[in-house]
Amino acid sequence: MNRTRLIGVASAAALAIGLIGAAAAPAAAAPAAATGPEAGYLVLAPQGKSTAKAAARVAAAGGTVVASYEQIGVLVVRSTNTAFSTAVAGAGVESVASTEGLGTTLVDDDEAVAVAVDASAVEAAGDPTGEQYWGLQWDMQQIDVAEAHAITTGDPSVVVGVLDSGIDATHPDLATQVAKDQSASCIGGVADTTESAWSPTTSDHGTHVAGTIAAAINGVGIAGVAPGVKVASVKVVDDDGFIFPEAAICGYLWAADHDMPVTNNSYFIDPWEFNCVNDPRQRPVWQAVQRALAYSTSQGTLTVASAGNSNVDLQHKFIDSSSPNDGSYPVEDRTITGACRDLPAEAPGVVTVSAVGPTEQKSYYSSYGLGVVDVTAPGGDTRFRTGGAVSTPSDGVLSTVYPGGGWGYKQGTSMAGPHVAGVAALAVSAHPGMNPGALAALLERTSESLPCPDGVYEPRPGYPATCIGGERNGFYGAGNINALNVVQ
Repeated sequence: MNRTRLIGVASAAALAIGLIGAAAAPAAAAPAAATGPEAGYLVLAPQGKSTAKAAARVAAAGGTVVASYEQIGVLVVRSTNTAFSTAVAGAGVESVASTEGLGTTLVDDDEAVAVAVDASAVEAAGDPTGEQYWGLQWDMQQIDVAEAHAITTGDPSVVVGVLDSGIDATHPDLATQVAKDQSASCIGGVADTTESAWSPTTSDHGTHVAGTIAAAINGVGIAGVAPGVKVASVKVVDDDGFIFPEAAICGYLWAADHDMPVTNNSYFIDPWEFNCVNDPRQRPVWQAVQRALAYSTSQGTLTVASAGNSNVDLQHKFIDSSSPNDGSYPVEDRTITGACRDLPAEAPGVVTVSAVGPTEQKSYYSSYGLGVVDVTAPGGDTRFRTGGAVSTPSDGVLSTVYPGGGWGYKQGTSMAGPHVAGVAALAVSAHPGMNPGALAALLERTSESLPCPDGVYEPRPGYPATCIGGERNGFYGAGNINALNVVQ
């Protein structure tokens, strides 16, 4: 199966994760230790405790703290000590995880198909936006964006954090839309606010996502869901296309501490696609991510996350036979149970989004699950049309691409998530002061319910799925997001 990832975290060849008991030996000078290549670690202090003791143990074990997130009791550490995970154990350290190599390459379901810009092709007749390619934006028409814009296009004080591969702030549809003063790179777990750091270098994924959320109404290109708001580039994907746990944690805290009411997260974090908290190799990563997301929610930030492109039922047990997928470990056949979660999609308080195509049916690739998926949104489906019609690239989602300042099509739950983030930004604009819980409830309450298909749904051979539930179900959650309903 052509399983497509968003962003993920896969394991390294020398993963060293240990859960450390609070009653371990006190800090002491570390004996001479073997040295090797510098590696990254997450060191967690006990929940709610200061990181001071943990930092002292890091120093004694031959490590260097490169970032301290006192808000959640997490240190980002580098060390050349090959026995660092063992040496740092002791009072003040709850757990430690090596993050070296924990990365899954960012892969789009479809590479963007470029659309040539031709000023003579503008067809504004009957088009409420006047945008050049509005007629190609079936996704916006599906969720009543133009009708919502008659009420509000969004408040410019609202900033949506795009945790992704960077945003091209020179793109003609985004040049006025990027909140540069709230943008940062979190590569390495440390915020860097220089524009060159948070700009894209190897991927247009973040630029595509940003355009869906907030592309300007300016007479060229496309219109975003909320063109009146701003987007902040919070770069968490490095030049090799990998995301690491420390980058995601940095991103969550950066957005929360810079007053972003909504973030879009079109990726998964894990040494494997599914993080099993009963596996000591993975548990510390889950703990750190969980703390960061809980902190973000407490500061007023709603996290919107994509469900994934593996066409799996996230509610039920199944066998994952494709992780890790970067070659760092032999592939393991793992039974995925309730102890295993797709992060951040299955973390508490996150709005999880599946994808539909132009016909408002589940996209063949979209993962699903009753009680996991909260809402659905347009993500594209270039493999299926009802009635046997031939699918084309235009059945994907058209948005901004990089480099070159153009526009192109992509599909994936990566493309569905930003529709929800954009609608959430419109909701915050129309109804200021909502906390994340109230905002999530509004998104669900105003969605348009979609029924389960009858029997086994298999729009593409090899991608069978069964929908469970009634008005709220595993394929679509509460239903397809709707921009007009949230602003009325």
